[in-house]
Amino acid sequence: MGFRSMTSGGVAGAMASAPALAVWSKTCLVLKRELGDATFGSWLGQASLRESGDEVCVVAATGIARDWIRHNAWRRIGELWAQNDPLGRRLDLKSRMEADAAPSPAGGPVAKAPTPGPATAHGVAKVFEIDAEAVAPIVARQGRQQGLQERYSFDTFVSGPANEFAFAVARRVASWADGHFNPVLFHGPYGFGKTHLLNALAWEAMRAEPTKRVVYLSAERFTSTFVKALQDKQTQAFKEDLRNADLLLIDDVHFVAGKTQTQEELFHTLIALVEDGRRVVLTADRSPTELSEMEPRLRSHLQAGLVCGIEPADRTLRLGILERKLHTLAHQGGFVPAARAEVLQFLADRFTDSVRELEGALNTLVARVSGDIARLTLDEAQAILRPHLSVNERKVTVDMIQKMVAEHFGLKQADLISERRARAVARPRQVAMWLAKQITTRSLPDIGRRFGGRDHTTVLHAVRRIEALKADDPALARDCDVLLRKLRG
Repeated sequence: MGFRSMTSGGVAGAMASAPALAVWSKTCLVLKRELGDATFGSWLGQASLRESGDEVCVVAATGIARDWIRHNAWRRIGELWAQNDPLGRRLDLKSRMEADAAPSPAGGPVAKAPTPGPATAHGVAKVFEIDAEAVAPIVARQGRQQGLQERYSFDTFVSGPANEFAFAVARRVASWADGHFNPVLFHGPYGFGKTHLLNALAWEAMRAEPTKRVVYLSAERFTSTFVKALQDKQTQAFKEDLRNADLLLIDDVHFVAGKTQTQEELFHTLIALVEDGRRVVLTADRSPTELSEMEPRLRSHLQAGLVCGIEPADRTLRLGILERKLHTLAHQGGFVPAARAEVLQFLADRFTDSVRELEGALNTLVARVSGDIARLTLDEAQAILRPHLSVNERKVTVDMIQKMVAEHFGLKQADLISERRARAVARPRQVAMWLAKQITTRSLPDIGRRFGGRDHTTVLHAVRRIEALKADDPALARDCDVLLRKLRG
C-alpha cells in the first residue's frame, strides 16, 4: 500500500497496525511538505509500511527508491518517527523485493530464490572472473562500431534534482540488476543529457557483462537500416539481429512518429524483447502521452514500463556542469581549472535552455583565452560571447526588465526607480539591477542612471547581493530563473 492510500484511511490487514500507521501518516505529512510534492511522489509515493512484532519496516517500491531514501531522507524519517512513536519501535528500510523474500510475520520463513549470475541467462554457469583489462579494448571497439561516444560516461554525467531519478535508474539498468522495469523511457528537452545517459548506460552494461549483447542505435538509424532491409529483402536478418540483443537502446524514438512501417516493426521488436525477458531502454523529447503522431498501441507499450522525465537543469546543476567541464578542458589543455565565480554564474544564468549550449559557451571562452581563463573578467567574457548571445536573443532593454520585475513582484515600475528603501521594494530593485547586468550590454554607471540616477557602486552591490542570496534562498533563485526565461522569450 502506498502513502496515498495510507494517509487517506484505507488499511489492508496484512499491513501495519493503526498506531503505526498514525505515526507514519504524521511523518509523511512533514516529509511531503519538506521535500515537495514532486520529490515525495517520485521516491516515497509508492512506499508502504509493514509491521512484525516490535519492528516496523518502510518498504520502498524498488531498490532504486530504497537507495535514494537511505541517502537523502532516512535520517529525517528516523527523527520524525522517534518524535511521534510513543512505543519507540525500531524502523527498518527494505525494497519490496527484499521484504517479500524475508520471513513472513506469520512465522514461517520464506525462502529466497537464489539469484542467477548475469552470465546464466541460458543455464550456463559463470565459473570465471572477468579480466577488466583484457575486456576493455574489446568493449571500446564494439562501442565505437555502434557509434557510442567515449566522453559520455557515468563519471562525466553531473546529476542533480532535475535528473537524479533518471540517473539512478540508468545505473541500475547498466548493472543488470533484477527487478528491472521494462521498457524504460527517458524523456526531456533537447540538450539536457538523454543521449549522454544512454551512452553511459551502454558503456557500463558492456563492461559489467561482456558476454551480454548490447545494441545501441538512434531511431533514425533504426529507420534507415529497416528501410534498406526491406529493399534488399533482408527483413528476417534485421529482426534477428535486434531480437537477439540482451539490451536494446534506441535514442530519439520520437523520430519514428508518422512512419507507419517503421513503427510497426519497432512495436513488434519491443513486444518480442520484453516477452523474452530482454531489456529495452529508449529516449524521446516528450513523454509518450505527448507523442500524438505515434501509433496508439506503440505509445501504450512505451508507457508500460517506467517513464523517467529529465527536467531542465536548475542553476546549481548548471554550475556543477560548468565546473566538471572546466576540469575536463583544463586536463586536456594543461592549465589550472579555475575561473572567476561571476563568469561561471553569468554562463549558468544566460545559457538555461540547453546543456550543450552551456558547455559550448565555456568552450568558446577557453578557446579564446586558453590557460588565462582564471583571469577573465565578467565584462571580457560578455564581450567574447556577445556575437553568440545576439543570434537568438531579442533585444532586452532596462525598461523591459523594470516592467517585468515590477509585475512579477506586484509593484509599479516607478517604485523601482524611487528612493523607497523598504525591503519589499529594495529587493526587487536589486533583482532588476542584477538582470540588467546579466542580459543587457549596459555598463554599471548606465544601469545606475536608469534606476533613478544611482551610483555604479550601488548597482555592483545589488549584483553581488543577489548572487549571494540566490545560493541560500531557493525562492529568490526561482524568481530570478523565471524572470530570465520570460525576458529571453
